[in-house]
Amino acid sequence: MYQLKQNKVRIKLKTYNSKLLRISCKNILETIDLTEAEVVGPISMPTKRKIYCVLRSPHVDKDSREHFEIRIYTKLIDVYKPSSKTVDSLMKLNIPAGVDVEVKI
Repeated sequence: MYQLKQNKVRIKLKTYNSKLLRISCKNILETIDLTEAEVVGPISMPTKRKIYCVLRSPHVDKDSREHFEIRIYTKLIDVYKPSSKTVDSLMKLNIPAGVDVEVKI
């Protein structure tokens, strides 16, 4: 009934640019493979869309509007049984600007 909690590091990546997300996932997986830890992922999460409606002219035409969309791409990477070498290499890793990284232990 009692289960031991496994050591796990969850890395969550968010960005507006899907190419940057692929590059950063590839870099993370290569560094984890060098340290011989178990990896699950990258797992793609559903793309979130935010749509903004803006009036084209502030005073004249109320019916004339423009719609703008922002897409947020997210991926998860789970690292099981990480060693101290794995964590150190992940902290030293260069991730491109524009990618938000959340690490949960």
